[in-house]
Amino acid sequence: MAAASCKDTSKKVDSVTTEPEAVLDSIKITENEVIEDPKEEAFVLDEENAIEFFFNYEKTLKANKVKITTNLGSFTIELFENVPYHRANFIYLTKKGYFDYTQFHRVVKNFIIQGGNSDDENTGRKRSEIGRYLLPPDTRKGHKHHRGTVSMPSSELDNPHMLASPFEFFIVVTDPGSYHLDEEYTPFGRVIEGMDVVDKINNVPVEKGDWPLQNIYIEKAEVLN
Repeated sequence: MAAASCKDTSKKVDSVTTEPEAVLDSIKITENEVIEDPKEEAFVLDEENAIEFFFNYEKTLKANKVKITTNLGSFTIELFENVPYHRANFIYLTKKGYFDYTQFHRVVKNFIIQGGNSDDENTGRKRSEIGRYLLPPDTRKGHKHHRGTVSMPSSELDNPHMLASPFEFFIVVTDPGSYHLDEEYTPFGRVIEGMDVVDKINNVPVEKGDWPLQNIYIEKAEVLN
């Protein structure tokens, strides 16, 4: 689906003003000169191609676990296989290195921790390189917002259909859960190891707007085979 564009690197020859010898010189290739192949444009996701891309990408996936390492410890997420677009999106972003050096930027006591954003300009750059798109909600697959559930927040844009913001995720810490979220947000995984680290993040001091006083970085996100 990536669109390829070929750059015209040939030199334009003016047949009226250019001498034949100059024409020959202009097309000579030295012994060590390398002719570069036309470069393919980088693939960028958008509202038109994202669903088809993730539909096909999900079919190639065998892994369903992602390990998140933070500066406060690590935890492991198991992704639900019957929420294909959200699962594929999370693995794709992980393999692209998107989550690395993003932060848990929102911490609401005894409710959730939310990650995948940052005030670092590199995060905005990575989003631009990956693309601009939203994901449709998928709330009827039988998954509830139990404690440890990983879910996807809706976009902050004008969004009456609760389309999901693909670059962020939140984890429920409420015991036994926060079930008022079930009809509005899409659970796509659960923490199967390291919930104590999630709780540790949820207990850090925060400032106005629920941003932690000290930055909590995702140092590494990796797909486990």
